[in-house]
Amino acid sequence: MIKNLLKRGLPALAFTALPLLATAPAAHAAHGPTSVPAAFVFAGAPAVRAPLPLFEAIDRIAVADEQREGYKRDLYKHWNRGLNATDGCDTRREVILSEAVEAPQVAAGCKMSGGTWLSPYDDVVVTDAAGLDVDHFVPLAEVHDSGGFAWNAARRETYANDQASPLTLIAVTAKSNRSKADKDPAQWLPPAGGYHCEYAAQWTATKLRWNLAADDAERQALLGVAEDCPNTTVVYEAAP
Repeated sequence: MIKNLLKRGLPALAFTALPLLATAPAAHAAHGPTSVPAAFVFAGAPAVRAPLPLFEAIDRIAVADEQREGYKRDLYKHWNRGLNATDGCDTRREVILSEAVEAPQVAAGCKMSGGTWLSPYDDVVVTDAAGLDVDHFVPLAEVHDSGGFAWNAARRETYANDQASPLTLIAVTAKSNRSKADKDPAQWLPPAGGYHCEYAAQWTATKLRWNLAADDAERQALLGVAEDCPNTTVVYEAAP
């Protein structure tokens, strides 16, 4: 995964995301949550900030109870036409192509053969694109629970197909993706323990990028992982 971030022009363990509120972050020592009313608050996005330690980035996520009411997966229209509308590849296939360690051959209709991928969730090498799922790093149901319920259809589709950031979508083994399902870090962490710092940072970055809240159990789980990640930083900016 780090190799892929470098390939896409991002420094290792630096992530992009959206600043949530105009309020100052809580102090590191206190790990105090940023509270938010039931009606989620959205603030204008300032310029890209300097890297933040993971603890400080977590402190920028508002804390709120989840709201699952009204969720349907098809509200988040996904795998639309990718960035290149002429190559026959939808968003899912473009993510798979972009994350290849060794690029596959691509035939008409974006049919792939050959190629190699590394699934960071379980540290498994994959040699057949058919064995990959493209995961929404913060699952669609979790997005809905955390503030997406207030989005319009256009924003839901933008999230579900976000290729503007290499963080929102990730190619992983089907087995690991289905094990994760719609769980947050309080319920599931990748089997590959060496990926936990990056996983927590990427989850935090995606929540911030898309101005989403976290419930208290999720926040505590992220802080628990951060204890072992003193050198992990997060850089964030606004989603479109």
